[in-house]
Order: sequence, then C-alpha cells, then structure tokens
Amino acid sequence: MTTDLNTLLTALYVRIDDHLTGHVRAGRPPRLTDAELLTLAVAQALLGIHSEARWLRLVPAALPGAFPYLPGQSGYNKRLRAAAPLLKRLIRMLAADTDLWTDPVWRVDSTPVECARSRPTVRRSDLAGIAGYSYCPSHSRWFWGLRLHLICTPAGLPITWALADPKLDERQVLMCVLDEDAHLLAERPGLLILADKGYVSAELDDYLQTRGAELLRPSYRNRTPRPGQALLAPIRQLIESVHDTLKGQLDLELHGGRSLIGVTARVAQRLLALTAAIWHNRATGQPITRSLIAYDH
Repeated sequence: MTTDLNTLLTALYVRIDDHLTGHVRAGRPPRLTDAELLTLAVAQALLGIHSEARWLRLVPAALPGAFPYLPGQSGYNKRLRAAAPLLKRLIRMLAADTDLWTDPVWRVDSTPVECARSRPTVRRSDLAGIAGYSYCPSHSRWFWGLRLHLICTPAGLPITWALADPKLDERQVLMCVLDEDAHLLAERPGLLILADKGYVSAELDDYLQTRGAELLRPSYRNRTPRPGQALLAPIRQLIESVHDTLKGQLDLELHGGRSLIGVTARVAQRLLALTAAIWHNRATGQPITRSLIAYDH
C-alpha cells in the first residue's frame, strides 16, 4: 500500500462500508451513501477546502470518478450535520483498529475553537447561550466560542473529546468526559495521564486514583515539585503539536459552523481526518504516525 490520498480514501471507504453493513436507514436509500459522504468529508478536511460549495465544485477534478453522485451544497451540509453521531462513532472505530489504542499513556489538554469575532455575529449566532468569551493564555488573546477538550495518545491518536463552554473548569470537564466513557479507564489499569498546570486539583487526583489511573502534571512554582515533573518539558511540545496539526493543517479554527451541531460536525470531521491518517500510516508502516504531508496536496 502507498500513502497517497486516493489510497487512503479507498481504504477508508471500504472500512466504513464494512462497518455500516447491516445498518438499515429509514426511508429511501440516499444516492450518496453514508460511507461515500464520510469519505468525501475526510478528503475535504485533508485538502483544506473550507467552503463546502467550492469543495463540491472541485471534487470532479481533484478526485475524478471517485464519487458518481454529488449533492448540492445545502444537501451536503444537511447530511454532514445529521451524521455527527456517526462521525464520533467512526473516530472511535478507526482508533480502536490501531495498535496505539492500548497505549498506557494519555495526554489531555484543551484548545479554543473560535466561533465569531464581531459583536453583531455573537448576538445573532445560534451559539448564543452555549459559547462564551474567555481568555487563552497560550495564545495571549480573548476569543468567543467553545473549547475542544481532547484526550489522545502520545502519537496524537484521539481517544475521546468534548466541546464545552470555555468558562467551564478544565478539571470538571475532564471528569465528566471520563464518566461518559467509564469503560475506557476500566480497561486500562495503571494508566498514566499527562497534563499541564491547568489540571492541578486534589479532587481530580483522588478521582483518577480511585479508578486506577495517575495524573502526571507540573506544580506551581511556589509548591514542592511533583515526582516525574522534569519529564514533562519535552512531552509538553508533543501536546501542543497535536493542536498545531488540527489548526495548522486541518484548519480547525476555520470550521465555519454557526450552530452547536454544525460546529460539532465540523470538529468531528477534522478529528476523523486526523484519525484516518494515523490509522492508514500505522497500517502502511510509515515512520511518522501523524504526518499528513502525503494527503494534503
């Protein structure tokens, strides 16, 4: 197998189609199947085309013969938003297909997902009351939107994730995310979770210890250093590099979503593209697991 885009999309389509075999849709079968829809969405994310209308115009030239039928922009947008639960399920399915899924080390962090800038846009947005204003110390700026809370392996493979109001405490969100997927911790006794200073909390430490996991994080300067703290400096760069892949190569901040389901679907679209690339790179024995270079042009 090679690492060009066509090979990835073919392998991804076959895997998704196999996974969906036996799932019966209500009503008349669509001309664009769910497997084709999600493969099309992954190709859009990997090629960095933000506009859905422009993407659908480019598909015949970019991927000739790959998709016999293409919907209009409105139909594609509606199908993609409706497929948000399926996108989440497929991220988990592809991740579990790799040997990285059982990694005994996780990384956790959050990053802003900006949804608007001007005051009039904030006022009329369907996200009003869900999104909020917050300050991001990492980028030294204020933003209006949501925060993506991402748990992944050191190689960048997404384990689980959530979108939340940026004013919510990161530690509380982490505990809620882990409660939602309680089996993830139960299946990994002795799990080590790496985090930054934002996750300093005795409550969180107790929560993880009672579930057989350990949190490794730095202490504040005026407190006694924690065991293993010196090991976190190079790992911190790994955590930031995953966000850089999502924002720099998959254009997470240019999602274009205007409602909660719209933002969720577009974030899931990019996480599925990242997971699919890692899944394919592991299957083909590539030396750099999270590399998108072979697929983004």
